[in-house]
Amino acid sequence: MRCFLLLSTLLGVGSFAAGAEKYMTIQGTIKWKEAKPPAAVIIDVKTDAAVCCKAGPLESNRVEVDPKSLGVKNVTVWLRPDTDVRADTFPLDKIHPDLAKPKSVEHVIDQPKCQFEPRVIVARAGDTLVVKNSAAIGHNVNYSSDIESFNVNLPAGSQKKLDKPLEAQKSPIGVACNVHTWMEGKVRVFDHPYFAITDKDGKFEIKNAPVGKWRVVYHHEGGYHKGKEGLLGYPVELKGDKKTMEMDAVKLELPKP
Repeated sequence: MRCFLLLSTLLGVGSFAAGAEKYMTIQGTIKWKEAKPPAAVIIDVKTDAAVCCKAGPLESNRVEVDPKSLGVKNVTVWLRPDTDVRADTFPLDKIHPDLAKPKSVEHVIDQPKCQFEPRVIVARAGDTLVVKNSAAIGHNVNYSSDIESFNVNLPAGSQKKLDKPLEAQKSPIGVACNVHTWMEGKVRVFDHPYFAITDKDGKFEIKNAPVGKWRVVYHHEGGYHKGKEGLLGYPVELKGDKKTMEMDAVKLELPKP
């Protein structure tokens, strides 16, 4: 009887190990820390006001908080090694096989209403980028990354495609319009697939993340969550005990300007 029980126990352990997940989906939500969203910031439009303000006063889209869910849009979330060295890169041998050699994705930034849309883009190295101008007025695009820079005028209906594929870099790439100086955008490029950007309700999802101990980083255009404290991210352990892990909601704390 004792041998039978021992064998049953070992088989049970083996079954659990065999059923454990090697990769998981991470889901989460970034919310505004206050009970109400921040007050709208009205832009002082001095150039092409008749077009830019045709639908009413132009509001800044730098910080977008949904009034019902209090979700914060355009927060970039990513995984990094569980280390205190910022330069450490994500280990290639931990990347899911289906994500190891991805197809290039073409990202598009447009400027239809005197704002960059989307304002923030997250991409993977090897992707491409096109900046369009579907507005009835001319715009300018000032773009500067570690490998390619340009400052060109975009007449109405025109576009500019980057000459080279995107390459990963530690800092976000700035995009600006020198004609309409309030227009700003960001492009962040990663050398791995474990990143996401929050939607209008502050929700994000990272698929096929490897089990193990990692750190999760939250970055908004206004800075890292809790400032310098969040530079290296916060510990998270993916145990493989289920296919999807719902993380606790994070109340975003941005450093003071």
